[in-house]
Amino acid sequence: MTTADAHNDAEDRTRPEGLTGILEALAASIESARAMPMSSSVLVNRAELLDLVDQAMAALPSQLVRADAVLADAAAAQEAAQASADSMLREARMQAARLVEREQVVEEARVRAGELIAEAEHTAEGLRRDADDYCDRRLADFEIDLGKVLSQVQAGRAKLAGRLAGADGA
Repeated sequence: MTTADAHNDAEDRTRPEGLTGILEALAASIESARAMPMSSSVLVNRAELLDLVDQAMAALPSQLVRADAVLADAAAAQEAAQASADSMLREARMQAARLVEREQVVEEARVRAGELIAEAEHTAEGLRRDADDYCDRRLADFEIDLGKVLSQVQAGRAKLAGRLAGADGA
């Protein structure tokens, strides 16, 4: 380690930035402290460590304020996300209700269409039956008329046959 590095190292330990820097400087001071012979104790510079502790205590409130702000932001973000989720859930429920309602309308339309088709088939069957009955009556009248014409034709032919037979025998 050069003299300049030692000076920078000492400067870093006396004015570190941020709470993490202060804690790192504190740890570096303890690690680089001279050890007491036959003990795990070390000799540290009281003024230097107390200065670092004061800096840590001064930095601590600002760190806590930032942490509180981060937590507040997180809470606000969570509230916004919850509100968004609630809104999406509400919209999904309304859409589901609309789909169910639409399904009911479709089912009612199918039932009504079935009723209309059955009614139309019933009406068509009645009309077909009435038309067949009308045609049967008209054909029966026509059969009667043809029977009368046939009788007249047969009577005319019989009359003509009698005249022809009388002319042949005379």
